[in-house]
Amino acid sequence: MWTRPWNMKEGFLIGGGLIIAGLALQLSVGPVVWDAFAWPANGIVLSGFFMLITTMVYLRKIVYAFQWMSTYQAAIPAMVYAVVLTIIMGLTRQQVDGTWLNNMLSFWPFVLIYVYIAVILGLTIHRRFRKIFRGEGSMKRDIPFMLNHLGLFIALTTATLGNADMQRVKMICGISEPEWRALEQGGAVKEMPIAIELKRFIMETYDDGSPKRFASEIQILTKSGKNIETTVDVNKPYEVDGWKIYQYGYDTQMGAQSQISILELVSDPWLPWVYTGIYMMLAGAVCMFVIGGRKCA
Repeated sequence: MWTRPWNMKEGFLIGGGLIIAGLALQLSVGPVVWDAFAWPANGIVLSGFFMLITTMVYLRKIVYAFQWMSTYQAAIPAMVYAVVLTIIMGLTRQQVDGTWLNNMLSFWPFVLIYVYIAVILGLTIHRRFRKIFRGEGSMKRDIPFMLNHLGLFIALTTATLGNADMQRVKMICGISEPEWRALEQGGAVKEMPIAIELKRFIMETYDDGSPKRFASEIQILTKSGKNIETTVDVNKPYEVDGWKIYQYGYDTQMGAQSQISILELVSDPWLPWVYTGIYMMLAGAVCMFVIGGRKCA
């Protein structure tokens, strides 16, 4: 063990070491505080991460571990750890103030394993780029490979670091009363860049009186001077100035006669980058299917 070339035994030991290091961090400093990575901190961290990967690429001939991390012997054990932790997250109820396993996104072992995977992805992408530039690659293999790996890298890094910039607030709107204020998750009042006025609350019911549909006819005023009238339905949000407006609730005691509507407003400025990564992975999968189909024909 630890004799070159390294294999998957070393990979599992490194992953296990990250788990132990994560537990030590969890016990000493507490969970990961993602709010500390809000813009511009996340932009600085992302730039530093790119510089770290570039440095590791240039040092790969000196530091064997950097060269080894771009191989499947490193990737497979890392993915095994990630899958196990992700399954645990799926089987346990996740909540902001939960225990270690109930708040996996802030659990240091979970975070360190996914950072490790991002490093492996970055080094693997660099390795394939070098082969392409040297003319050693094959377009049929390189295109789906780069789409899949680069797409996963973009989605993973932007979803993680962009989480700190996501805002989710509730706004209670009354009829003929424009509202600029919203409530954050902790109960703090936040002044919004848009005002919403409820024009009419709509409710349709089944024969037994249970709600079949509820929606709000609203008027939106923005600081840039926009004046928009639209209807917001459950699962049919309206987007304006980077905010998605969702129908969330109403006065359940008043029912169809409710004079208020509770709207949820969500801003996630990094989401387009996450979607870009996902679409790249889908394109890579299509390329692999097309190329595989031609080989079988």
